[in-house]
Amino acid sequence: MPRRIKHSVLLLFLGLGSLFGGEPLRLEQSLDAMGSTYSVVLYGERREELLAAADEAFEEVRRLDRMLSNYRPDSELSRVNREAAERPVRLTEELYSLLAACVEYSRLSEGSFDISVGPLMKIWGFYKGSGRLPHRAEIRGVLSRVGYQNLELDPVARTVRFRRPGVELDPGGIGKGYAVDRMVAVLKANGIRSALISAAASSIYALGAPPHEPGWTVAIRHPKNRNLTVADVVLKDESMSTSGNYEKFFRAAGRLYAH
Repeated sequence: MPRRIKHSVLLLFLGLGSLFGGEPLRLEQSLDAMGSTYSVVLYGERREELLAAADEAFEEVRRLDRMLSNYRPDSELSRVNREAAERPVRLTEELYSLLAACVEYSRLSEGSFDISVGPLMKIWGFYKGSGRLPHRAEIRGVLSRVGYQNLELDPVARTVRFRRPGVELDPGGIGKGYAVDRMVAVLKANGIRSALISAAASSIYALGAPPHEPGWTVAIRHPKNRNLTVADVVLKDESMSTSGNYEKFFRAAGRLYAH
């Protein structure tokens, strides 16, 4: 999650009819945060309300960046990574609930999802890097430090402790989706009934539907040709996530490696 956060705004006024109770306004905004580009498309009647709702949603992303970033040494997650192998670390209620959910998702997926992959992300060069092919000995050396079973959560004290040194949490598998969920909650609280929220075009939530449409049409891009799509999906009050090997990857020894 880079420290530098950019904010760009594009406002589209759809026709003079909106001045007289006709077509609603459409607002598009984007924000670079948490290593991704977050974007919203909103419909509503008043420009000021749309702008205020979008600003509040993006401020929520900034707040989560300050909590979850493993690139910021002052984030709550970075403090956990530094201290939890030495002693139990007391957490905010929000981060404790998120880590408890992560452990449950790991259990249900039998480890296919695991927030403790930080050591593997580093030796494969995906943390602050463009990728590298590690030696087998390196992989064997960190595997004992990876696994959700290494997290010890205390719901009464609201603490987390690592059962061994070298464990490191990486929020990449859940951070974007959680941020999108929080943005949706903020927009709903601001009275927004029609919106498309996206994180890096891979974690998407469709709130309501655009004017005169049954839902939001989302195109799924072709994995080998970014100028083509493989399908269109219509979403209404639904979410969708996609994943592929065409975003974060590197090539080594004639093979493609991705995460």
